[in-house]
Amino acid sequence: MASTNDLKNGMVLKLDNDQLWSVVEFQHVKPGKGPAFVRTKLKHVLSGKVVDKTFNAGTKVETANVDKRDMQFSYMDGEQFVFMDMDTYDQLPISRDVVGDAAKYMLEGFTALVAVYEGNPLYIELPAAVELVIEFTEPGLQGDRSTGGSKPARLETGAEIQVPLFINQGEKIKVDTRDGSYLGRVNK
Repeated sequence: MASTNDLKNGMVLKLDNDQLWSVVEFQHVKPGKGPAFVRTKLKHVLSGKVVDKTFNAGTKVETANVDKRDMQFSYMDGEQFVFMDMDTYDQLPISRDVVGDAAKYMLEGFTALVAVYEGNPLYIELPAAVELVIEFTEPGLQGDRSTGGSKPARLETGAEIQVPLFINQGEKIKVDTRDGSYLGRVNK
């Protein structure tokens, strides 16, 4: 248990029938009239839904001990992604539902942040950008470079993204893992 005065960004709270909510932002408010309160923005750990919630100052809230560790994606075992803890070398199978869209940008050997609560993996957090090789894209035509257009490209992970016309097959590019957008070429 913690007081609302102890809230910090990233802290995970257990509210509403043991649902896990992560504190995105908080603000202590002391109005001229009436008691002080804490205004928070909370994100549901599993669904990603964001809500605003207000607590009276000093109210006790239950915290959840979510363990976040860097783990390396080792291999696929059927529909399970197997991650290895870099410190203990323990292997943790994680279902495709938990991995979600992160699967589009992961290769064997990639390191990701894995959040675990009571032995159950909650979600995977990739770095903001990853470097991947273009497996296939149509060649750009000579006159197209000045228009700033884009074309589809398939990455080595199998994900499809839009890249500028001047990008060729076999090039290594940087991709934003949050929205799948092209960020730039990687210098060799």
